[in-house]
Amino acid sequence: MKKVLALSIIAIAILSGCQSSNNGELTGVARSGAFYEPDPYGMLYIHQGSFNMGPNDQDVAWSLTSQTKTISIRSFWMDETEITNSEYRQFVGWVRDSIARRLLGEQFEEFLITEDALGNEIDPPFLNWDEEIDWGNEEYAEILDEMYLPENERFFRRKEIDTRKLTYEYEWVDLLQAAKKSNRFNFDTKQYEGVAYDQNGEERKITDRSAFIMKDAVNVYPDTLCWIADFTYSFNEPWTEMYFWHPGFDEYPVVGVSWKQASAFCIWRTQLLNNFLDSKGQPRVMAYRLPTEAEWEYAARGGLENGMYPWGGLYTRNDKGCFLANFKPLRGRYGDDGGMTTIAVGSYMPNDFGLLDMAGNVAEWTSATFDESSYSFTHDFNPTYKYNAKPEDPSVLKRKVIRGGSWKDIGYYLQNGTRTYEYQDSSKSYIGFRCVRDIIGE
Repeated sequence: MKKVLALSIIAIAILSGCQSSNNGELTGVARSGAFYEPDPYGMLYIHQGSFNMGPNDQDVAWSLTSQTKTISIRSFWMDETEITNSEYRQFVGWVRDSIARRLLGEQFEEFLITEDALGNEIDPPFLNWDEEIDWGNEEYAEILDEMYLPENERFFRRKEIDTRKLTYEYEWVDLLQAAKKSNRFNFDTKQYEGVAYDQNGEERKITDRSAFIMKDAVNVYPDTLCWIADFTYSFNEPWTEMYFWHPGFDEYPVVGVSWKQASAFCIWRTQLLNNFLDSKGQPRVMAYRLPTEAEWEYAARGGLENGMYPWGGLYTRNDKGCFLANFKPLRGRYGDDGGMTTIAVGSYMPNDFGLLDMAGNVAEWTSATFDESSYSFTHDFNPTYKYNAKPEDPSVLKRKVIRGGSWKDIGYYLQNGTRTYEYQDSSKSYIGFRCVRDIIGE
């Protein structure tokens, strides 16, 4: 028995120390356990595949913006529903609290992390999220007063957060610029020789990789006035006053969010999860992002090769005569499908991938820049067309693809192959979004 135990110990020692034994064999780098990626909360697995992207019917609008093209898509995760008011409010609340902590940290050190685990100074310091904010504390209230509406702007003297100050500062790496051959590090001259452009279109000489780090800031609060601005001579004040914040609308899709706000939300959601994983010593995951146009259509089709709608049929009703999505049926009888405007997410049956509301309710932002001829020049493997529009660019370069149709659209816009656009800095009462996340491996 002792001999067997001794041999077992020797075997374990050999296996665990194979990397340092230098036995001349290629063994790879040892890892502490196999990586396992759990299903992301609220997301569904969309398996890789190929399909014919584009219209399944005649181009009734004669828009000439798409053509049929066979493409292949790798696997990814996708939100089961559009992002809801409740979920987006978590983002808004986080931004509010981060601003409060920054203000309080100027006088109360406990709201900042100024040293790392080794005692080295962190400059600038991190926010300490473990420290609770007592909004009723008199000392804190005086400091946080600048976050509220000034007295002359208050309605019935209610003290409310000034949503114009809820600005989220974020950054991302522009890999498209970094990938250009002319922008690569030259190992012969030991320097960069190209020129990059920041998010505002300003030229910057590349001296190191910081030239590809883009920084921006966006106000995160939805445009609640879009319910009135989108429609002329239409009484929509109740939605403006209550849609985003009232608990009765918690599970309704968030609207009034621009493409830039939706993109910022994806970056925040990525950092939220990865910061948590860092604190637990676990590997990071791929970034959340808006789906490409091709990913969106592939997911909407649900694996049905020639389905005109996400449910696969040729019509917007089932065999019992019930409408299958929330849109503008018949000659404008909005309520005949069960919803006058938006309704709670998941109110209709899912497609064959299990995704809900891929047609109707609200149209959805994609990451793609809209170009009438993009199907002609994009690749057939994970195709997309992206352009980081600058503030001074003409409006035609600020068009982003939206898909799926909405509560105020006719059935044509619910079709899987129908594409249209909206401007990246605009916010509408009929456009929301959902996120995707790439899978590590397949």
